[in-house]
Amino acid sequence: MSWDDAEPTVRTPRDPADPEPTRELIEPTTELPTERPIAGPVVPPEPDTPTTPAAPWAAPGPQAGDSPAVSALTPPSAGAGASPIPQPGSNQPYRQSTPGRSTTQRSFGRPEAQEPFRPVYQGQAWPTYQPTYTPPPPLDWHNQQARAYTGSPPPKNGRVYAITAIVALVVALVAGGGTAGLIVALDRNNGSVDESNGPAIGVGTDPKIRSGSVSAVANTLLPSVVQLKVEGSNNSAATGSGFVIDSAGHILTNNHVVAGAAAGGSIQVVTQQGKTSTARLVGRSPAYDLAVVQVAGLEAPSVQFAAAAAVVGQDVVAIGSPLGLAGTVTSGIISAKDRPVIAGDQDSPTEISYINALQTDAAINPGNSGGPLVDMNARVIGVNSAIATVRGAPEGSSGNIGLGFAIPIDQARRTAQQLIASGKASYPVIGAQVDMQFEGAARVSEVTPGSPAQRAGLRTGDVITKINSQPVGSAEALIVAIRTHRPGESVKLDFERSGKPRQANVTLGAQTG
Repeated sequence: MSWDDAEPTVRTPRDPADPEPTRELIEPTTELPTERPIAGPVVPPEPDTPTTPAAPWAAPGPQAGDSPAVSALTPPSAGAGASPIPQPGSNQPYRQSTPGRSTTQRSFGRPEAQEPFRPVYQGQAWPTYQPTYTPPPPLDWHNQQARAYTGSPPPKNGRVYAITAIVALVVALVAGGGTAGLIVALDRNNGSVDESNGPAIGVGTDPKIRSGSVSAVANTLLPSVVQLKVEGSNNSAATGSGFVIDSAGHILTNNHVVAGAAAGGSIQVVTQQGKTSTARLVGRSPAYDLAVVQVAGLEAPSVQFAAAAAVVGQDVVAIGSPLGLAGTVTSGIISAKDRPVIAGDQDSPTEISYINALQTDAAINPGNSGGPLVDMNARVIGVNSAIATVRGAPEGSSGNIGLGFAIPIDQARRTAQQLIASGKASYPVIGAQVDMQFEGAARVSEVTPGSPAQRAGLRTGDVITKINSQPVGSAEALIVAIRTHRPGESVKLDFERSGKPRQANVTLGAQTG
């Protein structure tokens, strides 16, 4: 505790057996001042004149060298025990010259609070309080406080530069000239640093890829995905995507991507490494909107197919070359299954495709066609084929709106095997035509003589409502449902004739296309 924090000394309580102390009243020899003096801070005793505390049993009385005794009722003389009050504007009282209490703890501009007086014994005189007054701080008080705790920088002289040169020399001997040169450049303090020999920037280790993440899927599949550039014999041009399905260089893609080169033209394949090769059209199936091309000596790994069917809500990744941007990766989920989608050239009946598609919200745009739709294990579950567009938008002007469609991989794989084997693919039929304008079900408009439909007893005008107990809402839905099966399989049809429900089992026939 510093001396200016000390509290008034409290006398030791008097023993009741001691006689009543007497107090001598000295009349003042001088005339009392008319104005009450203002006392300054208490001045501590000089260190070279130590005082010996009186024994608690000693009677109070004058000592040698003391001032004349005064009572509690006698005011002190003017200026007694006080230092002159500083002149206004001085900052001396606010500088901290000795360790102790910080000047920031002082209360400026008002007297310090005093504790209430509590008499120790009966008859004790009331002490005379002399509140101290601290004038307000100067305007630059905060700057003075900052300077009080901020050390001045040591002056630079020849010795400092000599020490720096020695340190630079030692570092040069240990670490080489590059590091020493850096220290010298910093010592000159000219704002420039020699970075010619510094560490390489941007060559750190690659971040770890978490298994099952989109990054891991992309890292696995991108080398197997290629870009296709097609030029037709009629000066048509198209771009799309594809992926390698075996070690022989076969690439699976969409029929509408390579259809322009079917009657002559060229197909260029660009790998992830940027190598361009000419591909040969192996075969195509307009019915399923699938095609296979081949590049001899293709240096790219083949993909793996998913063994299980896709599940609604599962995470998926789409890879392709939308708008010519090769190696684009997007992600989403399977939004729905068994969506009847019509793709291909609507003006050519032989080029129309009916797809029992997977619906996804992964971003798919023109150029993604033929690229893989994969699960989070990097296994292909579908072939991206079509997107929904805003009604009334010009062809080719609408992009992704969150409704993309892919051919299920089990159907695509089966068709690809047929194309590789013979260049052609077959699809199942019942041998009947249906009214494409009829809504709510599929109405038979024509039955081919000798077809599976005729042998099952179907007639023109029958309205097919179910296939294998699944509702049929339109002619497209019936065609798509039939093409999910294989030729030779049997399906059960529920239909109505003249308002009466009937059933028929139809063995599916085959047709090439």
